[in-house]
Amino acid sequence: MPFPSALAAIDATARTDFALPRGNAVLLILLLLGLGLGAAGLFVGIMREAIKTGQQVPKGEALALGAVTNFFDTLGIGSFAPTLAWFRFRKMVPDRLMPLTMFIGYTIPAILQGVIFLILLGVKVDPLLLTGCVVAIVLGGYFGVPIAARSPVRLIQAVVGVALLVAALFYSLSNLGLMPPGGSANTLPPTLAIIAIAANFIFGVLLSFGIGNYAPSLAMFSLMGMDPRLAFPIMAAGAGFSGIAAGVQCVRKVRLDWRIVLGLTIGAIPSVLVAALIVKQMDLVLLRWLVVVVVTYAGVVLLMTAFRRPPDLVPADAGEAAVMH
Repeated sequence: MPFPSALAAIDATARTDFALPRGNAVLLILLLLGLGLGAAGLFVGIMREAIKTGQQVPKGEALALGAVTNFFDTLGIGSFAPTLAWFRFRKMVPDRLMPLTMFIGYTIPAILQGVIFLILLGVKVDPLLLTGCVVAIVLGGYFGVPIAARSPVRLIQAVVGVALLVAALFYSLSNLGLMPPGGSANTLPPTLAIIAIAANFIFGVLLSFGIGNYAPSLAMFSLMGMDPRLAFPIMAAGAGFSGIAAGVQCVRKVRLDWRIVLGLTIGAIPSVLVAALIVKQMDLVLLRWLVVVVVTYAGVVLLMTAFRRPPDLVPADAGEAAVMH
């Protein structure tokens, strides 16, 4: 779920020579095979659950939402924060289910983006760092789902509200040219690598609460001196595999509105391809400032709801809660 323009970074990479770490070609093939098989398995699981619950027809609004947010996501705007804001404004999804609905709905489109980034940039990254970060974020995503599914509504509202405000901060920093510029390294020294791997575990947990991993990951790797272009395959592969691990649990344990999940997924796929293969680049500064306003408002409203709502008024019905099978 890109934050600055990943495609522009890829274009720049095409004009730059990198030293290619040995062993990356085999790792890249394994990652691509894993993503492909995982995406197919996740889609089958979602469809099976959707058919079983009579929710196999995607919602039109979700199709449009997935298409719009992922078109701009591929160009660098990001999809998590705008989607959460829209869910909140339209009351499409109960507050408690917003993060998991979006996380699972956008996993397959994220995998598609991940395949693009891995093919173009993956062989240039230190394979040990790439593997460690991917494994860590997958573990975080796996353990994050039951935590998010069982968390009180007020906690989910507070976490998502803070996530939206953090996203607005990163958008603002990007627009103002204040994001860390990064260095030129394709790996990290052992101490920083351990820190990065531990951070990716936390990012994986937070994905289940609707907090995207791209913006914080990019800032972290840039501050550590890595070439920011090489953060994209790490983030993309991690997000894809983490979504697969989380999706396996969601499909089996959490009652989501599969019409919305399918709508987000199906609507997003062609938009990712159009943005990646045809459009590639746009002037998005004004749109980012609009997103700043929208997500800031949504974040403040959610935080006010979380802290003002008495506990005994929190809905406990199945429509509001993430009911576990």
